[in-house]
Amino acid sequence: MSTTTDAKTTAAKAPAVTGTPSALQSEHGSTRIAETVVSKIAGLAAREVNGIYALGGGAARAFGALRERIPGGTTNASQGVSVEVGEKQAAVDINVVVEYGVSIADLAKAVRRNVISALERMTGLEVVEVNISVDDVHLPSDDDHEDAKETKRIDTPSRVA
Repeated sequence: MSTTTDAKTTAAKAPAVTGTPSALQSEHGSTRIAETVVSKIAGLAAREVNGIYALGGGAARAFGALRERIPGGTTNASQGVSVEVGEKQAAVDINVVVEYGVSIADLAKAVRRNVISALERMTGLEVVEVNISVDDVHLPSDDDHEDAKETKRIDTPSRVA
């Protein structure tokens, strides 16, 4: 019985095996990458794919459009992207609006490929999943309606002096 007890004690004292070492950890220290960094990289990589009209749900896009109109306002690169980042791995969720006529299945593959490639190359993190939610389809006629609204606002005379 003492051999079983010794084996259990030895197993308890042995360090846990964590798998392959990460590019972010070395004997000289470790590197931690913030979720905001990962979400920005993922958002920019997703926007590079042809067929993506915008990222984010309706409310996020409306808030983003408002932010861009404010003087000095910038585009939020991580809009529509949420991530979970661990020591070695990352998971990404992306909400997209696609252009009408684009194959959504092919577009999703291209977005996954681009996001995984960019994140693994730039951060050294292993991307375990990229989940894509298609929230809307952008129709070419939507642009015509927006142009008409802008023209109408400009042409309407002010009622105040």
